Amino acid sequence: METQPASINWKPINTTLGRGETRAMAWHAVAHGADAILYWQWRSALGGQEQMHGTLVDQSGKPRPFYQEATQIGKDFTTLSPILADTEIKAEVAMLNDYDSLWSIQWQPHHHDFNYVDAFTHYYKPLAKLNVPVDVLPARELTGINDIADYRLIIAPALIVQTQSSVNVIKEYVHQGGHLVLTVRCGMKDEYNSLLPQRQPGAFTDIAGVEVEEFYALEEPVPVKGSWFSGQSSLWAERLVVTGGKSARVIARYGTSNGWLDDQIAISVNSYGRGLVYYVGAYLDELAQRELLGRFLKTARVTTITTPPGIEMQPRVGFNDVGARTETYIVINHNPDSQAIQLPWPAYEHLEKRNLTSEFYLPAYGVAIVTPLENRL
Repeated sequence: METQPASINWKPINTTLGRGETRAMAWHAVAHGADAILYWQWRSALGGQEQMHGTLVDQSGKPRPFYQEATQIGKDFTTLSPILADTEIKAEVAMLNDYDSLWSIQWQPHHHDFNYVDAFTHYYKPLAKLNVPVDVLPARELTGINDIADYRLIIAPALIVQTQSSVNVIKEYVHQGGHLVLTVRCGMKDEYNSLLPQRQPGAFTDIAGVEVEEFYALEEPVPVKGSWFSGQSSLWAERLVVTGGKSARVIARYGTSNGWLDDQIAISVNSYGRGLVYYVGAYLDELAQRELLGRFLKTARVTTITTPPGIEMQPRVGFNDVGARTETYIVINHNPDSQAIQLPWPAYEHLEKRNLTSEFYLPAYGVAIVTPLENRL
C-alpha cells in the first residue's frame, strides 16, 4: 500500500507529521504483519492533482527533510531483517468484516449516528489497547472450519447480513470449543438484504441461546449493570429473551430507562458444544466495553499485554534453528513525548544493542525491538 512520506495533499489542512512519527508508523505496519514499506511518491510531480503531496525529494530532485527519516527506516530494516525474517503475526482473535452489512446499515441506519465502521472499531480499540493481535476476515468467504479453527475468540460486529454457509462454519467452530461474540444488529437480514423470517440473531439463535424481542434506537443513554461492570448503552439497545434453557446465562441487564428496557437482558452467554457464544445487545461506553472484552479475552485464554497509554507492544513469532518458538516484540511510543516502559522480563534491544533489565525510556515516537533474554539462550 502507499504510505505517506510525512504529508498528503487532500485534507482540509495538510499538516506534516511530527519528526519521528512516520518512522513509528512504519514500525507499526511491521508490528501488524507488513514485510516491506512503500512510500508514495519519490519526487514531486510538476503537474497533476498531487503536485503538493509529500515526497522524498522535491521538484528539483533535492532531498526533503523527511528523506533523513526514510533513510533511518532503511537502516532500521537492514539491521533487523535477520531477526525478523520468517517471522509472522500469530493472532488468537479474529474479527469478521462484511461489506454487505456495511452497505445495508448505510442504506438504513435507523439512527443517524450508527455507523458500521464505528461499530467495528468499537470492538477493535479495546483489543489494540491490550496489545492483542487481530486478524480481520471476510465473513462471506469462510468456506470451512480450517479457516478459523486456530482462533480462540471471534467477534462479529454488526453482522446484519447472514449467509447460511458462513453460519455453518461458525457453528462448527463454536461446537469444537471456540468463543464467539455477536453484537447489536447481528443476524437480521439474508444475503439479498431481506429481513429473515425469524428474530435476531437469525440462524445463530440456537447457539446464542437468546433472541431479540425488540431493538431501540436511543436518544439518551440507558444504564447497563453487569456482574463485573456497570456502564451505559448509547445509540442502540436490544431487549433479549432467553430461549436456550439452562445453558444460557445473563451477564448484564438494563437499568431504568424508557420502561420497555427496564431490568431486561442486555448481554448474555450460552454454552454450545465445547464453546461459548456471547450476545452483546448494548452499545457500551468505552470503559464498560473495555472491561467486558477484557473478561471475554481472559475466559478465552487470549494473551494480553498491559502498557501505558500510547505505547504499543506487538510480538512477531518465529522458530529458531532447533524448532523452538521465538518472540520478537516491537515496542512503539505513539506519544509526542518521552515515555517510561517496564518490560515483564529481562530483554535484549536490537536497535541500540543493549540489555534491558529494568525500566527504560522511549523518546517521542521512539521504537525498540526487544527479544526476551530466554529467547537468546
